[in-house]
Amino acid sequence: MEFFCYHRDRPGSMALREKLLEEHWSYMDRFSEGMIARGPTFAEDGETASGSVHIVDLPDVAAARAFALDEPNHLAGVYRDVLLRRWRNVLGRTMWDFPGGLEGGSRFLVLGLGAEGPVDPAPPPGREDLLAYGPLLTDDGTTRLGTAALVRASDPGTARAVLDGERHADVEVHAWECGGRRS
Repeated sequence: MEFFCYHRDRPGSMALREKLLEEHWSYMDRFSEGMIARGPTFAEDGETASGSVHIVDLPDVAAARAFALDEPNHLAGVYRDVLLRRWRNVLGRTMWDFPGGLEGGSRFLVLGLGAEGPVDPAPPPGREDLLAYGPLLTDDGTTRLGTAALVRASDPGTARAVLDGERHADVEVHAWECGGRRS
């Protein structure tokens, strides 16, 4: 089962986040086989971390909750909340398989919440800029609650357009970068 996990940073937690970086990466290393995408989001200044995205394949809902709640930054209070939802990998690949590569260009997390439409939405046509795309689902996978996309785009407005034509009560766009250990 695939899950989308977005931990949102608590204001003023950057120093603690930096202190726990190795613990965070070591924790995530344990899940590398199932990792579909990962990386930090950033505030409007483009430098201050505002959250952490992980899309990962795990055995079940209980394992997903443990993954999200046992993460070192979460345990230490870096995060103010966590969005954890079943997810379906519509593109069928990981961010490391993205034909555009992991570097170059601006990247964004686009969250459409409160979606209407099919549980298995097709990706928007002509969107070679998508690194990841899929529905946010209830724990049992039967109801669509939104959409999560990781996209390479020139600006937030262009990134937001990936959800054009879909109905969402709210759309969030966050600057994002591909994550993981730095060599």
